[in-house]
Amino acid sequence: MASEIIKQITDYLVSAEVEKREVVKVTSTIKPDLTVEEAYQAQELLVQTKLDQGHRIVGPKMGLTSKAKWDQMGVSEPIYGYVFDYMLVDNGGVVPFQIHPKVEAEIAFLIGEDIEGPGITGAQVLAKTEYVLPALEIIDSRYENFNFTHTDVIADNASTSRVVFGNTLKKPSELDLDLVGATLSINGQIKDLGAGAAVLGHPANAIAVLANMLARKGQKIKKGDLILSGALTGAILLNVGDFVSGKFDGLGEVTFTMGE
Repeated sequence: MASEIIKQITDYLVSAEVEKREVVKVTSTIKPDLTVEEAYQAQELLVQTKLDQGHRIVGPKMGLTSKAKWDQMGVSEPIYGYVFDYMLVDNGGVVPFQIHPKVEAEIAFLIGEDIEGPGITGAQVLAKTEYVLPALEIIDSRYENFNFTHTDVIADNASTSRVVFGNTLKKPSELDLDLVGATLSINGQIKDLGAGAAVLGHPANAIAVLANMLARKGQKIKKGDLILSGALTGAILLNVGDFVSGKFDGLGEVTFTMGE
């Protein structure tokens, strides 16, 4: 049974998402000393709330997957959240504007076998991955001005908002994923670029970390999960009407238009 304070945090963040409004961070309003454990408890209640509403989990997503982000946030490991079915937008489609959306280019992993930690390595992840594919993740923190602490963002489901997956599926053995480059363009202008190595040296390493983090709770990555491994590029702020394109070496192009 979730404590009253955890339920209050979850209700606060769920209503902010539904009502498309930004709120002051939890650590400024409800619980200044919010711990990582409590933040994940709030996230778990948020996830359960969405499942109770009839939504389906597509798979986990990783956040804070670069050493630079760790230093910036004062942490020593990534975070994770969950992507739901209502968050999916077709390649080339229109993404509904929420609060203050930003876009990142990512490589997604379609998992072919359960992956259960602890002690999972990137090599083991690759052996159990059916396909990799390109993705554009639209993050949209519910917090005012993207102002949050490490635990705030965990409770807020790692800022997850919308995802556009590409149509090109490749076996991981067909690509050197650490060397896969991506460019992120807005209205025809390249805004950022990066490569798979930006994600903990190799995107599969992020999935391995996830498996090991889940193992602490007796959980595992499941066959069929479609997982966002982390950002190859920076997060670019979007405006209504923007046409967004991510081009990935060997994985094709992913596009969307920012709607109203």
